[in-house]
Amino acid sequence: GEVAALAKSAVAFDPSASDLPAMAESPEQFRGQSRLPRFAEPLRYDLVLRPDLAACTFSGSASAAVAVSSPTRFLVLNAAELAVDRSSIRFQDWAPTEVAQFEEDEILVLGFDRELPLGEGVLAMDFTGTLNDQMRGFYRSKYEYNGEARNMAVTQFEAADARRCFPCWDEPAFKAKFKITLEVPAELVALSNMPVVKETVCGPLKTVYYEESPLMSTYLVAIVVGLFDYIESSTLEGTKVRVYTQVGKTSQGKFALDVGVKSLDLFKDYFATPYPLPKLDMIAIPDFAAGAMENYGLVTYRESALLYDEQLSSASNKQQVAITVAHELAHQWFGNLVTMEWWTHLWLNEGFASWVSYLAVESIFPEWNNWTQFLDETTSGLRLDALAESHPIEVDVNHASEIDAIFDSISYDKGASVIRMLQSYLGAERFQKALASYIKKYAYSNAKTEDLWAVLEEETGEPVKDLMTTWTKQQGYPVIYAKLNGQDLELEQAQFLSDGSSGPGMWIVPMTACCGSYDLNKKFLLKGKTDTMHIKDFAASQSGQNFWIKLNIDQNGFYRVKYDDELAAGLENAIKAKKLSLMDMIGIVEDSYALSVACKQTLTSLLRLLNAYRHESDYTVLSHVTSVCLSVNKISTDANPDLSSDIKQLLIKLLLLAAKRVGWDPKDGESHLDVMLRSLLLIALVKLGHDETIKEGIRRFHIFLEDRKTPLLPPDNRKAAYLAVMRTVSTSNRTGYDVLLKIYKETSEAQEKSRILGSLSSCPDKDIVVQALNLMLTDEVRNQDAFYVLGGISLEGREAAWAWLKDNWDHVVKTWPSSSLISDFVNSTVSPFTSEEKAAEVSEFFATRVKPSFERALKQSLERVRISARWIDSIKSEPSLAQTVQQLLLQEF
Repeated sequence: GEVAALAKSAVAFDPSASDLPAMAESPEQFRGQSRLPRFAEPLRYDLVLRPDLAACTFSGSASAAVAVSSPTRFLVLNAAELAVDRSSIRFQDWAPTEVAQFEEDEILVLGFDRELPLGEGVLAMDFTGTLNDQMRGFYRSKYEYNGEARNMAVTQFEAADARRCFPCWDEPAFKAKFKITLEVPAELVALSNMPVVKETVCGPLKTVYYEESPLMSTYLVAIVVGLFDYIESSTLEGTKVRVYTQVGKTSQGKFALDVGVKSLDLFKDYFATPYPLPKLDMIAIPDFAAGAMENYGLVTYRESALLYDEQLSSASNKQQVAITVAHELAHQWFGNLVTMEWWTHLWLNEGFASWVSYLAVESIFPEWNNWTQFLDETTSGLRLDALAESHPIEVDVNHASEIDAIFDSISYDKGASVIRMLQSYLGAERFQKALASYIKKYAYSNAKTEDLWAVLEEETGEPVKDLMTTWTKQQGYPVIYAKLNGQDLELEQAQFLSDGSSGPGMWIVPMTACCGSYDLNKKFLLKGKTDTMHIKDFAASQSGQNFWIKLNIDQNGFYRVKYDDELAAGLENAIKAKKLSLMDMIGIVEDSYALSVACKQTLTSLLRLLNAYRHESDYTVLSHVTSVCLSVNKISTDANPDLSSDIKQLLIKLLLLAAKRVGWDPKDGESHLDVMLRSLLLIALVKLGHDETIKEGIRRFHIFLEDRKTPLLPPDNRKAAYLAVMRTVSTSNRTGYDVLLKIYKETSEAQEKSRILGSLSSCPDKDIVVQALNLMLTDEVRNQDAFYVLGGISLEGREAAWAWLKDNWDHVVKTWPSSSLISDFVNSTVSPFTSEEKAAEVSEFFATRVKPSFERALKQSLERVRISARWIDSIKSEPSLAQTVQQLLLQEF
């Protein structure tokens, strides 16, 4: 049965998969292959691993039941950075006559002196490896126990790093069952995907045997060995759920445990399929490259994404933990039970998990207004996808080295946003029913994007494939130009690009429109380049001040809208009169900002629009308004230094009303969103240089130094105070920097550490910025946390940071080899520049240094620099900008 099931799942193999001849003559014929051949597939692995935590090495033995389906004398599988004991290799009773390990291709080729019999045989071998410091494969993480430094052993196999732990068929479509055995020090906790069957102790070591797993992909296998405490609970079905933390930190796991149990119950109902495993463990790892990883039954997290401390964590930390937990647990169905066929379909995993995590958190915490906050994801996807250097949601991946680069905002945020658009088009109920059918149909096997469309189409009768292919197979998205012509609304689509050009893309766009009221709405598909909507009856009751038309209701669609002047003025009035939904208020300001960056409308008109939000008090809307204000502040500093201080004052004035309302001090009974709003506004005002806020932040910081539990500086307000302190630090007066560094070293709380790291590099003094960057090269900062320092670099510190990166480039590449981390270095230091000259200088530096792992990040960063340079040229030639700024400054609020 298993062989048949595997043969069935192999039929749908990705067309780009390697189809090497089974009758190859020599191992050399397999060199340079990016994909494994299909003439042999694993059914089950028996895996024994013995990590040595003192020496940071491991040894192991693997035996795999293999189904041979075509005549061949070769077996080809993945192995990387492993020493395979050639004398131990056996297939049935035969030793190979040829063994070739092609390190650059990460494959191991075994040649035998006879043709292998068709059907099932067992391949066995022994191997050794290193517990590396790269946060991938089988690696070591460091922690402290009773004041002494310890090592733990951890796995991180996504995308293609299981091959760094044991020889295997390391592609998602080669699903198999896993039976794992670990030999570890007797006093340690040893976890894997499945529950423990038995343990035997022999002197200082114990052997732990785990239940066999169901069919799963190699990238989801997980092992963690170290000292941990846990707390546990159960789902309604009785599934045991545990959160493991470092010893003494279990109280910080309670919130995640609660969200985890509720999420599992919710997803069981939503997908109409029970949780597939007998247990679920979630564990906080001190060194972890990503935010979290959805390993089947043993989900690993960086500490800040799982732990929540009532005393030390902020409201936004709490929200982040809830979203991350829900995201990873959604994967237990979408990704683990039904797995993408190949990495081209990564978005099926990530887009769905992102979208459905908001669904879960909205259900558990309705007061957080989570679906409105989902527009943060959409905004992030729209911004990246407006670059010429973006990529389609479904991107051809030919080699394992290319996979990491697509774990980005397109796969996650655009993926989630087009799913939301499709759900909105089909209707929530029909969509859910169809998803449940899809999960049932492909459980324990693999699926491609087309498989999902086929099920949705079958269940709903809608042209899902035609519609969605335009969104997943081509990059970018449209801007819809809307123009009033008498009783007609004329619509035209063109591909939107931030550099102001128009791409060739054309989409089938699910359009929605309302006129003067959400009760008057229309829904239709824009299938061609242009269309006309007759609005005579639609708009009859609307006139004068009340007349407005809003397209893309609640920003359900993944596109932008450019309104003509008359329509734009109507929407501005509707914003002032509070006639629009929160989502539409966000959509209008985000579209306007993007159009301004692309020079499709003026900065003058963007400032006028921002002014319409001056009485806004909602966190979700103001989070987008402040983000736009901070971007405008940065660009105006470079574009028009003479006018930039006036623009800064205007932006401060826009945010001050809401900031005064929430103040510095928490109020009894205030909402979760008000707590987040206070933090948001205080940070923005400090960054904009508002003297009063900076002084108050410093005053409260000094009180906090005397009493770390003072109610005058709760966790939510600390980042603003830390940034305020760093605004006043200089080489001649570095006290603030030293004091913050002291707090950083004393705290064991991951979220507090990240707050401080993100503040240290925000200093206007270039020498201090360099000191903050140098801190990343020491043992004081875990490699996983470098991006906090990089994300905080002040505008004044740009040049210093770039010079620092050039000086330390070789060290950076060696220390942060994973593509997401190296991309952070490139992105954070290059993107803030705003001139063609700088783009040329950066290109020249990287001409001989670029690698596939960060090539896309570099191209995108350079494109952003050129877009900013073009925007600056456009701003300089705006005739009425200064006059508008003066007028708005004089307005009474």
